[in-house]
Amino acid sequence: MSKNILMLAGDFAEDYETMVPFQFLSALGYTVHAVCPDKQAGDYIATAVHDFEGEQTYSEKRGHNFTLNYDFNKVNPDDYIGLVIPGGRAPEYLRLNERVIAIVRDFDSDEKPIAAVCHGAQLLAAAGVLRGKTCSAYPACAPDVRAAGGEYADIGITEAVTDGHLITAPAWPAHPAWLAQFAAALGAKISI
Repeated sequence: MSKNILMLAGDFAEDYETMVPFQFLSALGYTVHAVCPDKQAGDYIATAVHDFEGEQTYSEKRGHNFTLNYDFNKVNPDDYIGLVIPGGRAPEYLRLNERVIAIVRDFDSDEKPIAAVCHGAQLLAAAGVLRGKTCSAYPACAPDVRAAGGEYADIGITEAVTDGHLITAPAWPAHPAWLAQFAAALGAKISI
């Protein structure tokens, strides 16, 4: 069985929500193909750092350049066992790409684990895969989840929720819970 995981990213994806899952899953022995529409292996995306500093919403600062390692136009969902959708600003425009939507729907129809964090729920909503599902996201995305027929999980910022093959969390502070639940859904065995 394949040990490949697909990561759908784009410019101004949240830095931690891109880099940390990529590194974590790679450390577990998975091959993570990070892709972006209209970009190839060796190209990069610009990331954004979102922080919670006491204002009514998150602040945004320029993050790192994250190098993509696979060509978007070569993606075949059959080659992967799971999907990661980082949050940040990227999902708001990635959801306009018909092939991105088709990829998300393929993973959903095959019931492969899908891990989405923060604004990643915008992509799930646009793909129409939330009907009847419980989904967490950044609170500003709650209307998207509900409009798509999902139940918004209003959980703590360090928590995550699994509903079937869908693993979601509100933001990067939930990485320990979110990534542990995704690893379990993938069948990863971690022992100390």
